[in-house]
Amino acid sequence: MSRGFSNTASQRQLRVGEEVRHALAWILERGELRDPVLAERAVTVTEVRMSPDLKHATAFVVPLGGADADTVLAGLNRARGFVRHRVAEMVRLKFMPDFLFCIDRSFEQAEHITTLLRDPRVARDLQHTDAADTGGDAETQNGRTAD
Repeated sequence: MSRGFSNTASQRQLRVGEEVRHALAWILERGELRDPVLAERAVTVTEVRMSPDLKHATAFVVPLGGADADTVLAGLNRARGFVRHRVAEMVRLKFMPDFLFCIDRSFEQAEHITTLLRDPRVARDLQHTDAADTGGDAETQNGRTAD
């Protein structure tokens, strides 16, 4: 019976992804990667998403300060064989996933949304919507409108 794939991860995918994230963070923190680009950069692993069969892992990373993201990403993808070997020593799984490293853009998106919400035009629209949700001002609540 086919379960089909959904957009939500199973508990097992989440649990394995978190274990793999901790292992990746530990490897990067200890400076075990010999790549000169990675040796001088601090990299944060924000999330690891596992495929439903746990054979593929997408690791979202952010270099400290966000500088040289493409260079760091290229270095991590060059070292993914070594990373896979080291994670296999730390996390016990039947099959070790193949890694794909991506830059995590969620912080940039959150900053963009915050900037939009602080825009005076958007704030005005939000205040207007809030007033309508609460029933408007006192005059419109009594059935009278301002002329």
